[in-house]
Amino acid sequence: MKKILAIAAVAALTAGVSAYAANPFSDVSTDDWAYQAVSDLSDQGVVEGYPDGTFKGERNITRYELAQIIARLMAKEDQLNAEQRATLDKLAGEYADELANLGVRVSNLEKKVGNLYWSGDARMRYQDNSVGADGWNGRMRINVKGQVNEDTYVQGQMTTNMDFKGNADTKAKDDGTTFMSQLYANHNFGKNVAVRLGRQPLVLGNQGGWLYNGLEGYDGAQISYNNAKFGALVGYGRLNASDNDIVVPGAKNHDALFAKAGYDFGFAKLGADYVKFDGDTSEDHDQLGAELYGVDLTIPVQQFNVFGEYWKNTTDNYDGYDTAWNAGLSYGKADWKKPGSFDLSVAYNDVDAGVYFGGSVFHTDMLKNLSHNADVLKKGYAGADNLTFWNAMANVTLQKNVQLHAEYAFGADAEGAEDPDDAWTVSLNYKF
Repeated sequence: MKKILAIAAVAALTAGVSAYAANPFSDVSTDDWAYQAVSDLSDQGVVEGYPDGTFKGERNITRYELAQIIARLMAKEDQLNAEQRATLDKLAGEYADELANLGVRVSNLEKKVGNLYWSGDARMRYQDNSVGADGWNGRMRINVKGQVNEDTYVQGQMTTNMDFKGNADTKAKDDGTTFMSQLYANHNFGKNVAVRLGRQPLVLGNQGGWLYNGLEGYDGAQISYNNAKFGALVGYGRLNASDNDIVVPGAKNHDALFAKAGYDFGFAKLGADYVKFDGDTSEDHDQLGAELYGVDLTIPVQQFNVFGEYWKNTTDNYDGYDTAWNAGLSYGKADWKKPGSFDLSVAYNDVDAGVYFGGSVFHTDMLKNLSHNADVLKKGYAGADNLTFWNAMANVTLQKNVQLHAEYAFGADAEGAEDPDDAWTVSLNYKF
C-alpha cells in the first residue's frame, strides 16, 4: 500500500483528534488531497518524515513503519472513542510481532494479546461497621474482554477476596479463593441496541447503587438501547447478591424482571426503575412476588449535583413499611487520571424494610440493620422496620490510577429495633 493511502486511513481512524497544523513536509503541497491528514498526524506526533524534511508519500509503507504509527496511536488511546479503540485493538493484534520487535513496552500494549484486552482493579479496605468486629480485607479483580467480531465480544471477571483481620461476615470466598464473578456475551445490533447473555452487573439506586449493586450481579439476559440522551434496558434473571445465602427476605437466588430508563435533558437527568420478583407474596418481609417502582432525579449546578430518589413496594404485606427515599448533594469529580481531583457527596436516607432486599454498595453495611433474615440477625444487626441515617462519601485521586475512598454513616434512627452505631470505612483503590 502507498504510504499516502495508509496515512489517509489512519487520519480517518483518529477523526475528532486532529489539530489542523501547518505543513511540515516539503514534498506535500497544500493542494495535495491528503495534505490535511498528513499535517494533522504530524502535529500529533503520529507520523514522522525523513531527515531531509520530506514525507515520500508515493513509497510503499512497510509493516515496520505502520507498526510505529500504531504504537504512537496507542499512546493516545484515551482520546479515541469506543469504535476507534476497537479498530486500534485489531491493528495491534495484526502487527503484534512488529510491535514486539520495536521494543515498545508501554502498558497499553502489554494488555493486548491478539483480540484480548486485559484490565483490572484492586482494593485494600478497613471497615468499622455498626455492629460486629472491625475488618481489614483486600480484593483483586481481573477483567478480560475477547473481541469475537465487529459486533460481538465476550467478557469475564475473575475475583479474589481475602480477609486479613477478623471480619464477622467471613465466607469461603473471602479466604483467597478465586472465582468467576461475571461472564457474559454482548451482541451489538447497530450503534444503539445490544443484547447480553450470562452473569452480568446490575445497578439499582443512586450514590453508587445503594439499593443493589452486587459484585456478581445477576444470571440472565437483557436488551438495551442507548443514544446520546436516552437509555433503556429490560432484563430477566436470578439475582446473586443479598444479605442471606438461601432464603427470603433477600434477593439472592430469586428470579426477577427489571427495567431501567433514563433521559438527559442537559439541565437535569431523570431516571426510572422497575423490579418484579417471581412468586407469591405470602408473609412479612418476603420479597417473593414483590413489585417495586423507583424514580430518581439529578440536577447539575456547575460542579455540584443535587440528587434524589424514591422507591415504592406495591405489595400489601409490609404494614406501611414499603417506601424508601433519599436526597443529597455532591461536588466535584475524582478523575482516575488526574491526581488531586476529588468528589464529595452526602445524602439523607429513609428506608423501609419492605424495599430493602440486600446487595447494597454501601461499605459500612448500615442497611443490613433492616434485614429480618435469621442469619443476619445472629451477627448483631438490628432487624429494624425503618431506618433513617446520613451517608457521606469521598474519593480523592492520590496518583494516576490510585484513589482513596471513604464513607461515614451516622445519625442512624431505627424503628422497631435498637439504633445502630455510626459506621465508617476507608480504602485504597487501584486500577490497572
